[in-house]
Amino acid sequence: MLATARTFTLDGISARPVRVEVDVHRGLPNFTIVGLPDAAVREARERVRAALVNCGFEFPLRRIVVNLAPASLRKAGPGMDLAIAAALLSASGQLEWEGLARVALAGELALDGSTRPVQGALAMAEAARESGAESIVLPAENGPEAALVEGVGVIAVEALGQLPGLVGGEWNPPRPRPLPLQLSAAPGSPDLADLRGQPHLRHALEVAAAGGHSLMMVGPPGAGKSLAASRLPSILPPLAPGEALEVARIASACGRLGSALSGGRPFRAPHHTISAAGLIGGGAPPGPGEATLAHESIRLEP
Repeated sequence: MLATARTFTLDGISARPVRVEVDVHRGLPNFTIVGLPDAAVREARERVRAALVNCGFEFPLRRIVVNLAPASLRKAGPGMDLAIAAALLSASGQLEWEGLARVALAGELALDGSTRPVQGALAMAEAARESGAESIVLPAENGPEAALVEGVGVIAVEALGQLPGLVGGEWNPPRPRPLPLQLSAAPGSPDLADLRGQPHLRHALEVAAAGGHSLMMVGPPGAGKSLAASRLPSILPPLAPGEALEVARIASACGRLGSALSGGRPFRAPHHTISAAGLIGGGAPPGPGEATLAHESIRLEP
């Protein structure tokens, strides 16, 4: 029997849709995942197997093939566990979910069937809305983050065993309360008033902030260059709601959402030994660098 589900994989700071196709048929017991998965995705076989058994489901002793489409897109991370488990339950006849193809799922599974948070939940919720999904099912810890996105239902689950109640209508969880987005810096944050003297530097900072210009500061160590640059965000205007959401999406994809919710514009000061990939992004799979993390704010070049 064949079943499909929707999920996502992170590509930089964006979430790319992935179609999970699970086929269960007669043959020697085997569990294969194809579709260019990385090591974390391939290891989902053991996590899903243990989670199903420990939640009271039956793991089918048949030939199981999981295809992650499109096959040309590299899949990374453990965030596909929940979608694979739901599609496997549907394909084996243990979960009659007629609307499974209209719902997106993302989340890591523990061996006891509980859900664990994943990076990029905010980007995944936005991708679910753009792809026309009715709702997205996420781990409970990711629910408040995903609830920042309007136009798509957010269902937060704590364990795989809650899916039958969700499908049968016995359990109808409320939409999680969205995380608060603080648009301005918190009281006590670094302020330009800390910069004493140096009127020419202060004027240059004000001109750069007003016009959105780049600024080069040259001087001996201890002259106050880094101190002045770290105080520049204090005279920038507060983040607009759309800007704050974009900053939060970038931080979520990097696993640094807490810093984005502290308020104000981000300030990044990379070390002078940073690599090119760390500065502008890169790697396999590609990840954002310091230039991306400083979006909508200040990056102090070494």
